[in-house]
Amino acid sequence: MGFKTVVVHVNSSADTERRVRLASQIVRMSKGRLVGAAMSGISRFLYADHATAMGVSLAAQCIDEAREAARDSLRRFESQCAMLDLPSFESRLLDDQAADGLVLQSRYGDLLILGQVNPDDPISPMEEETPEYVAMNSARPVLVVPYAGHFGAPFQRVLVAWDGSMEATRAITAAIPLMEQAGKVTLAVFNAGREPEAHGSEPGADMALYLARHGIKVEVSSQATTIDVGSALLSFASDLDADLLVMGCYGHSRLREIMLGGASRTVLQSMTLPVLMAH
Repeated sequence: MGFKTVVVHVNSSADTERRVRLASQIVRMSKGRLVGAAMSGISRFLYADHATAMGVSLAAQCIDEAREAARDSLRRFESQCAMLDLPSFESRLLDDQAADGLVLQSRYGDLLILGQVNPDDPISPMEEETPEYVAMNSARPVLVVPYAGHFGAPFQRVLVAWDGSMEATRAITAAIPLMEQAGKVTLAVFNAGREPEAHGSEPGADMALYLARHGIKVEVSSQATTIDVGSALLSFASDLDADLLVMGCYGHSRLREIMLGGASRTVLQSMTLPVLMAH
């Protein structure tokens, strides 16, 4: 079991190089293929009223410039993959906005890797919602990489958030290839007494047994908190010196409207380590 096709978001962000490096390490672990996906964003220009206001020639110029910027990002991706001596990789250019293009590409891979929004990056307002939108709509698990810090795989200390939900189950199942190579895996159960029907008499024991059958040794930690669970998770991750957090992504989406649960939103906004999410 492994990630045979990993799709990584490639753009003009200064964080792309770190994101690609981490993605290449994960691909190398499973002897898979890395796909760099860059979006031109030109779908934002393809409206009749814009074309009328700007003029057809000016609209065409904007489209050409957008595509060339995406191609430039892909050229840097290919150069980095060659420098890393990655044996299997490819580039994909999509005429779409970042969020929609990544959701589409998630259908053709095992894992999708993208970055947390960096407030210092000069990105368009449309890209500010990309991690949240993609996490909610991706067909595959999503690994979100913080804009600050340096991270590498295989991960050594993995923190798993377990609440008995389908979302958490999907995230845990997706993370098995990463946990199999980890030195330590901690399964955290927060405020289990509030939902006894989701955990049984021994919170976390059933999931720990499931993972043990995959050869993953898990330490179950029962936690109580009165603060937002997302903040508590990040605090506990810091205490453990964890280098990967695995959790379900909660909420719902309606067209472009995103309604994330409190824990999911807190983690995506304040994350200090890579987070693997599934909805």
